Amino acid sequence: MVAETLRHDAQTPLTEQAFRRLRRDVLAGTFPPGGKLKIDELQGHYGFSSSPLREALSRLAQEGLVRADERRGFRVAALSITDLADITRMRLMLDPDALADSIVHGGDEWEAQVVAAYHRLERIESKLGDGPVQLSEAWCELHRAFHMVLMGGGSSDRLKGWCASLFDQAERYRQASARMRQTARRKSNEHRRIMEAALRRDKDTACALLREHIKGTERNVEVALRASNPSGH
Repeated sequence: MVAETLRHDAQTPLTEQAFRRLRRDVLAGTFPPGGKLKIDELQGHYGFSSSPLREALSRLAQEGLVRADERRGFRVAALSITDLADITRMRLMLDPDALADSIVHGGDEWEAQVVAAYHRLERIESKLGDGPVQLSEAWCELHRAFHMVLMGGGSSDRLKGWCASLFDQAERYRQASARMRQTARRKSNEHRRIMEAALRRDKDTACALLREHIKGTERNVEVALRASNPSGH
């Protein structure tokens, strides 16, 4: 597995390698929200030269995960209840449309991919404890894959791209919420219900469930943010 990864990296441009690794660590909360991303420190941490790192940071800034300031360099985008609400508002506008489009255009292969993605996510969730846990990288990848596959049968690559970007912006909040959570983690069948409605080609139910799923994420994260920072800033 390690040898395979090294071979893959050898074939991947350095800029892309830097982007993927930085992006993964920003989403995972390796760098604190609002924290400065110093090129020299990143060079020491990742082993890349300044050029691919600057390009990676610029791409992350375009995604809204990093903020750029000509005088102050780059910082990880801060977390706030206001920003979370904005991300949620945009997701509620776009994700249900993407799911509905996927239900209309997705064929047998899409259905098989949805079932497989759900099964993988369910298997890893069954191994998690019921107490507060930090989301594992494996769970995050499978969770993202499930949502992306659900919307993957649609006809608009641009819409799917926007939904993926917003999902990733919300991921930082999910990760932060998991780290701050004090109460027991409660498993749910929300993903299963969304999947079943989608496979029945019941657009109205599937989209309604997805909207509530997104709103539920916002509520849970907001509770954690307020508990850690009552001012909300």
